[in-house]
Amino acid sequence: MSKKRGLSLEEKRGKILEIFYESQNFFLLKELEKLGPKKGVITQSVKDVVQSLVDDDLVSKDKIGTSVYFWSLPSCAGNQLRNVYRKLESDLQSSKKRFAELVDQCDALKKGREESDEREEAVEELKDIELKYNELKDEMGQYADNDPAAFEAMKNATEVAHAAANRWTDNIFTLRQWCSNNFPQAKEQLEHLYREVGITDDFDYLETSPVVPLSSVDKLEGTP
Repeated sequence: MSKKRGLSLEEKRGKILEIFYESQNFFLLKELEKLGPKKGVITQSVKDVVQSLVDDDLVSKDKIGTSVYFWSLPSCAGNQLRNVYRKLESDLQSSKKRFAELVDQCDALKKGREESDEREEAVEELKDIELKYNELKDEMGQYADNDPAAFEAMKNATEVAHAAANRWTDNIFTLRQWCSNNFPQAKEQLEHLYREVGITDDFDYLETSPVVPLSSVDKLEGTP
């Protein structure tokens, strides 16, 4: 024997609505969960089915005291369905109107763009202009390093980096002095540690050097 097919969601919704329509009464959720199985809707599904009906305005609910009651009358359901139908009909008419407007716009845009020898020549000319524009744009990119704004930004960044490097150098000298004052007995161990991390005898503050644009460097290199 084939296994009995379960009810679909729409079928469950219809069964729960039958409970309301047949009795035209108010119900608590636990009461609906007891009545649901008699209509073929398992207890565990009743809550979700009822909520879907509430979301679609086919079932009303209200809190009275500490209890939540659900109800639905055939006349109320009919009104809700008619409201939904009117809304869908209005949306359909609006969509048809918008579609007609877009068709008119499309036809208007096509005017003057009919295929012709003159239009093909104009399109080819436009492609050539775009190609030339891209070539010039790439060429300009090669000279970006000599852009005054880019050079000034690089100069400022160099100054900030230089100041930061010397600030940390000063911190290192301060730390070395503090270690020497507080741990004189560990002088050799400290000197060995400094060498391991790269702090040698020639460790000192950085000197600044002028930032020269690449164009100037090229001219200097090319000077005999």
